[in-house]
Amino acid sequence: MDRRKFIKNTSLASSLFLVPSFVRAFEDIANEKLGFRRLVIIQLSGGNDGLNTVIPINNDVYYRLRPKLAILKEDTLMLNDELGLHKSLLPLKRIYDEGHLSVINNVGYPNPNRSHFRSTDIWQTASSSNQYLKSGWIGRYLDNFDNQPHNAIEVNDSLSLVMKGRKINGLATRNPGIIFKLSQDPYFKRVLNYYNDEHLNEHNLGYLYKSMITAKSSAKYIYETSKTFTTKQKYPNSEFAQQLKTTAKFINSGLNTKVFYSSLDGFDTHVNQSKTQERLLKNYADSMASFIQDLKQQNTFKDTLILTFSEFGRRVEQNSANGTDHGSANNVFIIGENLKPPGIYNDLASLNNLDDNGDLKFEIDFRTIYATVLNRWLQVDDKKILNKSFKQLDFI
Repeated sequence: MDRRKFIKNTSLASSLFLVPSFVRAFEDIANEKLGFRRLVIIQLSGGNDGLNTVIPINNDVYYRLRPKLAILKEDTLMLNDELGLHKSLLPLKRIYDEGHLSVINNVGYPNPNRSHFRSTDIWQTASSSNQYLKSGWIGRYLDNFDNQPHNAIEVNDSLSLVMKGRKINGLATRNPGIIFKLSQDPYFKRVLNYYNDEHLNEHNLGYLYKSMITAKSSAKYIYETSKTFTTKQKYPNSEFAQQLKTTAKFINSGLNTKVFYSSLDGFDTHVNQSKTQERLLKNYADSMASFIQDLKQQNTFKDTLILTFSEFGRRVEQNSANGTDHGSANNVFIIGENLKPPGIYNDLASLNNLDDNGDLKFEIDFRTIYATVLNRWLQVDDKKILNKSFKQLDFI
């Protein structure tokens, strides 16, 4: 069969860019129910303003540098004598009061980059700021520990760098029914009928066939497993809430997946920040509350750890447009039943000792959080994935 004609005459030609959305899935499809821990990662994309999320309620510098953006003490949800949560995070405050939330302050990395794309790449690959990696830290987790069904799903239409390994990629899907339907398309099946054809000697087509075969089996497995569970939990009417609803469906149906990834966009608040952040944080908190309740009802929350991060924080001083510009260090939320100790993990960095750009100085390298999660939660060798040893923290 002529290679050019083969590509042109199949529906695959128009779907090649969709292949990463479900390429590489569960080669060993197990029937057993989940008996392991899961990690759910949530990115607040755009650079959430950490100082107006976890607020230094008694800090004069904060109020002086943010005359219009600073949130008054009486308008916050008190965490301790020094810090309060944004009022939109009331559902999260309840989780905090239950002992299921830890706040890690001043998280970042040396020589921070203030580009959204570059800083996201750094967080997703666990690289140094001057290092450019083509694989993500979850992708490398799959590369090194795929002897069991240790795979990862991003609840999205496309696969982020974090999920791409050197040999194995995770899976991206918003709706398991859609990828299953695509895998059953007559043209898709017709392409697979040529699996033993001589054009498989061409390396790119050989790889493509292998990808399609694993995609087909993966799509069927995810669809048939996840459809066994229907939630009774109500979720907010937002795209992010639906991502979490799908994640809960995957978890509660017993899908053999260890890592899930979702994101909430819109946090690049250079202009008129207050209302935008209020709306986004409410969406985050309300959706998280429904998600956690959904897991609790099925007794799966106890085996789930949730990590929320943003690629960087915002400048301490507000700008002239009643917003904030790109910063560096930020807070990270860890949610679960296995925290030690829950609450505020460390003090906020000094606002009297900012870096040369007017940003908080980072104190905790984000890769120490990854190392802790990998070693103590997923129980794997973090050095193999992060390519070097990092200090373990004590939040789980």
